[in-house]
Amino acid sequence: MPLPDFSDKEGIIDLIVERLGLVPIDYEERVDFIRSRNGTAERWLAAGVILLIHYHEEAGREGQFLLQLIKRSSIVPQPGDLSCPGGMLHPSMDVLLKHLIATGFLPTLRGKALSLARSRGANTFDHVSLFLANALREAWEEVRVNPFNVRFLGPLPSRELYVFSRIIFPVVGLVKRDWRFQPNREVERIVEIPLKALFDKNHYGTLTVEIETPVHFRQQVEPVRDFPCFLFTPPGGKEEILWGATMSIIMNFLEIVFDFKLPGEISDRVVRKSLRSDYATGNHNSTPC
Repeated sequence: MPLPDFSDKEGIIDLIVERLGLVPIDYEERVDFIRSRNGTAERWLAAGVILLIHYHEEAGREGQFLLQLIKRSSIVPQPGDLSCPGGMLHPSMDVLLKHLIATGFLPTLRGKALSLARSRGANTFDHVSLFLANALREAWEEVRVNPFNVRFLGPLPSRELYVFSRIIFPVVGLVKRDWRFQPNREVERIVEIPLKALFDKNHYGTLTVEIETPVHFRQQVEPVRDFPCFLFTPPGGKEEILWGATMSIIMNFLEIVFDFKLPGEISDRVVRKSLRSDYATGNHNSTPC
């Protein structure tokens, strides 16, 4: 498929808003599912995340769209993974912030994205506003992205994390101006991936996930399974591996907006990743890198 014209900043943004505004989403059904599990042994939780996109312009260079992801620190679950800023829903704080967004006090939800969100019906609009508020609050806490500097572009379908009994509600936001990120203890650093790079099949490979299990005071590594992954090395940095739920969210975004699917033929690269025994909980006794 031909590569989109990423030099057309407004054209790409309009395309994202249009495609995301029309894609079916399941927020109402998934919230009802979570509520039905409250008070049971099979309790599920809700989490909002935001896929941040920024159009970076630099003197003498062509502007480019960047995905701004976080690399999780060692003290949180899934340490070392790349993810979108976000976290668990906070009922009282996020409901308050939702009202500030829905009433226009925060200029995040406006224009065509607002009208398309409202056209989904009152209940769905309420859920989209709530998880947008949830994700913006978490993004402020994690990397100090100012909510006034984010423009809502649209929602993405939810994703289930069975291992954590959690449902993720992703939204997409445009970071309007360059911002000085200030990661908290939960974030090791910011990783920026050019949107254009995701269309290059040579960046895709296979990730063999292994899990470390203690055997007679030694660590034994056992392969678990293989996953598709995206491999990218930031300028002056080390190679980063995008995989799992975050890669699924991003690939869903690419398919909805640009009709791009994971290439059938990818590079022969195979990389291995060992998951420590505290992968699902984080090592709270360690110091973030």
